Amino acid sequence: METVVKLEVNNKNGYFYIEINGNTEAKMTFVFAGTDKIIIDHTEVNEGHNGKGFGKMMVAKAVEFAREKNLKIIPLCPFAKKVFEKTPEFKDVL
Repeated sequence: METVVKLEVNNKNGYFYIEINGNTEAKMTFVFAGTDKIIIDHTEVNEGHNGKGFGKMMVAKAVEFAREKNLKIIPLCPFAKKVFEKTPEFKDVL
């Protein structure tokens, strides 16, 4: 089964998440900073799903979202920051 990253968003914040069998197993939250930036502030993956790449999938989805909406990302979350440091192809949204 393919793992799909979903998005919930309102006018001030939102989150990317991965749902398996109706349960949210991973979540990455963000807040809007003005009209052209989002701040990724937290990433968590439920126990039992560590090492499956869920965190990186959510960061990749955030990058895709930022590119579509012409936004920049400020990764305050240490995990997201590390993914950006290791993934040069994501640098355009920083």
